Amino acid sequence: MADLFKDILPSLQLTKKYIFVDKDYNPFMVNKAISYYVDAIFYANEMNRYTDLPKVAQYDFYFYGLEAKRRPYTKWAKSPKQEDLELIQRYFGYNETKARDVINILTEDQLVMIRKRLTVGV
Repeated sequence: MADLFKDILPSLQLTKKYIFVDKDYNPFMVNKAISYYVDAIFYANEMNRYTDLPKVAQYDFYFYGLEAKRRPYTKWAKSPKQEDLELIQRYFGYNETKARDVINILTEDQLVMIRKRLTVGV
C-alpha cells in the first residue's frame, strides 16, 4: 500500500521511481499537494481541468512533466475556526462571507480581545 506523502509525492517530485498503484492514488489530494509549489502550480491547474482522465494518465503527467528536485515543505492552508467566525459575526454584525474576509486581517491579539469582550458570565 503506497502512502501519499511517503511514497507517491516523492516518486513524482524527487526520486522519479515509478510506483503507480491505482487503488492508492487519490487525484484530488495529489493535485492539492502539488499546487503548493510555485514551480508546479500550473501542472496542478492542468490536472484540475482534466479530472476525467484515468488515474494512470494523471500520474504519468506529473511523473514525466515535473522536474526532479527537492521542494521546500509548505504547510497546508486550513480554514479558520468556526467559533472565531461566529465571534466576528456577532462583534461586528457581519455576515459569514464578510467575517471570512476580516478574520485574515485580524491579529491573534485582536481575536483574544474580541473573545474577552463577548464572553459573558463565564
